[in-house]
Amino acid sequence: MARESKFTKSDLYQATHHLLLQHGYAGFHFGLLAEKLNITRAALYKYFNNKDELITEYMAYEMERFLEELEKIGEYSRFEDQLDFLLRVILKYSDIHQILSMAFQIPKSKHAKVNQTLQQLEHQHEKMYALLNGFIHLGKKEKMLKPELPEHLLLGFIFNAVNIPNRSHVPEEEWKNLIKEFLCYGMFGKRCN
Repeated sequence: MARESKFTKSDLYQATHHLLLQHGYAGFHFGLLAEKLNITRAALYKYFNNKDELITEYMAYEMERFLEELEKIGEYSRFEDQLDFLLRVILKYSDIHQILSMAFQIPKSKHAKVNQTLQQLEHQHEKMYALLNGFIHLGKKEKMLKPELPEHLLLGFIFNAVNIPNRSHVPEEEWKNLIKEFLCYGMFGKRCN
């Protein structure tokens, strides 16, 4: 039976993370979360009015952590070093990308806090793309990236390549290098016509 107990924000976010990956946005509800934390649903309602309030707060928290690491990309002066760094960070947060994509499923709310946090997430995404556009511009300046390819296409390939499941359980560093190899040189052994 669920008990009225203390739980930390870390416990709450860890359980939210797990349940969102397992059940998606539509399948996530306070009953599942309360069961996972071994508490009552009423304990959750003391802190959050609804699941959207919790999920958006959790997403903003994770996005902030991701951005704090991503900002360090500027510490690397060469594009290739920035690419290595970026792939490491994206791999570290690969399941967060999946969770953040659920933000688009959250409807505008009558709850001001949810709308405020959705707006914060939007600003965080803009900050992320500003950092990543600097990375793309450096790649084009160093002639590592084709100048005719649009930024959103290049970034889309990078993010989606990292989301490919590592079903062979290749060690992370080797997996990062395989993704980098694919991004830099493609999948063909010779040029296609």
